[in-house]
Order: sequence, then structure tokens, then C-alpha cells
Amino acid sequence: MKLQPLLATFTAAAMLTLYALPARAADPTEKDAIAMAERGAAFIKAHGKDEMIRKVAAKDPDFIQGSLYVDIRDLKTGIVLAHPVNPSIVGKDLTDVPDASGKKYRREIIELAAKKGSGWVDYQYKNPTTGKLEPKTTYILRVGDVVLEAGIYKK
Repeated sequence: MKLQPLLATFTAAAMLTLYALPARAADPTEKDAIAMAERGAAFIKAHGKDEMIRKVAAKDPDFIQGSLYVDIRDLKTGIVLAHPVNPSIVGKDLTDVPDASGKKYRREIIELAAKKGSGWVDYQYKNPTTGKLEPKTTYILRVGDVVLEAGIYKK
């Protein structure tokens, strides 16, 4: 019967897809972080900063996928404008609050965004999927007077 080989091929392809998707969601890459930040920049350009802040605060799936998410910081003041994982820091200036190793990474984020417009910053942060403090690298992208931040945890 010709249907059986076709069904076996379809089943194998479906299984590969199912196994590949969780791995991608669990372990985002630098490319994924850049793509998410750029998606946020395009959204801001099309719909405005305030609408992007609402989307991030509402945990829109375009801007939060497992441990990968976008947060927004004001470039001039350093105040967090939206954070989907830790909303308690919204409205606060944590620019000079260091990470667990003593690094003032938020200051570095603002300075890099102001000088170059984009780049990577490394620091320690609590991983929302494991609940543990882990090394993180974050892609930052300046869009007007805000900084979009999308980071990945290093293994």
C-alpha cells in the first residue's frame, strides 16, 4: 500500500519538528535575541513607544518566549519602562545597582546604547525558567530615546 510509506514519512517529519521546537524555545541563541530586539524596534517605529511598553508589560508572545524577552529602558534616565518578567522594577532607576559580581551592567547598557546604538553586555541575572542566578549576555538596541534589551543565558 502506498499510503503507509507516506504516513511513515509524515510521522517522522512531525516527530522531528516536535523535538526541535522545545530545544529552540529552551535554548535561545544570540540570533534569536537580536531578532527579538529588532522586531521590537520595528514595532516602535510602526506603532510608537507607548504601544510597545503596553505589549511588553502584557507579556505579548512576540516579546517573551521562555527565558528570552525584551525589556525597555529610558536612555536618558535609565528608568525601566517595561519588564515582562520583573514588573516590580518598572519605574525605577537601577542604573548603579550592581549584579551579584559587583558589575554595574545597567550603566554599561546605557553608555553603549548612547555611544554605539547597539551591542552586547554580559552580567549575572536570575533566569526566569530556572530561578537561578546565571551568566547572561544581552543585546541592546537603541530606538530613539529608549533602549530595547533582549538577552540569553549562557550555559
